[in-house]
Amino acid sequence: MNDRTVGLLSQYDIDVLRTRKGRGAILCDTEKGCFIFKEYIGNPEKLFLQECLLKKVSAAGVVQAELLIRTREDTLWVEDGDGRKYFLKTYFDNRECNLYDENECREAVKTLARLHSVLRLEPAEAEAFQLTPFLMDREYDKHNRELRKVWRYLRRKGQKSLFESALLREYDYYLDQAAEVTEAWRDFVKPDDLEYTRECGSICHGDYQYHNIIRSGESFAVINFERCIMDNTVRDLCLFMRKLLEKSDWSPALGDGLLEAYNSIRPLSARSFVELYYRLAYPEKFWKIANFYYNSGKAWIPERNQEKLELLATQEKAKQDFLEKVFRTLS
Repeated sequence: MNDRTVGLLSQYDIDVLRTRKGRGAILCDTEKGCFIFKEYIGNPEKLFLQECLLKKVSAAGVVQAELLIRTREDTLWVEDGDGRKYFLKTYFDNRECNLYDENECREAVKTLARLHSVLRLEPAEAEAFQLTPFLMDREYDKHNRELRKVWRYLRRKGQKSLFESALLREYDYYLDQAAEVTEAWRDFVKPDDLEYTRECGSICHGDYQYHNIIRSGESFAVINFERCIMDNTVRDLCLFMRKLLEKSDWSPALGDGLLEAYNSIRPLSARSFVELYYRLAYPEKFWKIANFYYNSGKAWIPERNQEKLELLATQEKAKQDFLEKVFRTLS
């Protein structure tokens, strides 16, 4: 961001004492505290949804979260000369959640449960924001089509790199797994499943990972609600758990501890527990590796791709053991 971008801050009712660079943004120190000024990519109308949700969280007072700041003209964003949009919000100038501290991770999951208890919209509000529930089977159908497309490409490709050969060797196993999970999920969810309809009408943070969980005093604050979405709240729990479990070789003890922490604040329904299983069972990591490879330049394939694929293969048995031990009551 350049000086002209910083000049856009004059449209806000704040006195900036100094600015400093943050992660793709500008941090602003003011007499009212620290703010962050960043570019907004996406439909700016969604900022109104974020503002509504964050005001509800703030009013409930059980979780600390950021707040969006309006301009002197009462708008939620400003534009530069090139039409790029920027927005301002409060900022928690502290460290992120430590993924290697199990106690902190449990507290972060409790914070998520508290957030879910207040992150909601009335039916009329959801209709006004034109929100529609996320449908997991459609998402997995899309992922499966993408997986098959990459598989066909690799099969036709002549000379293959070591990574491409290794990826192709793993393909049949994960492609079958993706199809099986998708079909099992579709069999589980019936068209007249009213509980499913209600639970997928909840509001999720959409990107609940350690980067967005900031230490604030004795508790955590939650930031970056740009990906908020209407879905079952296990979406957030699944993302947070998956990140941790991949780093801990799918430890059943850690998984049980995280679920216990969430349930101590906001118990999961039996149906949501089953949905969490299916979300974790889908080979999301393999899809990401294959999709990233296909959509990147193939003249040079990063070594990191090979490392991720090898780690995935190494952890697969541990993952299946985890699913068996932690979700063994699903029958």
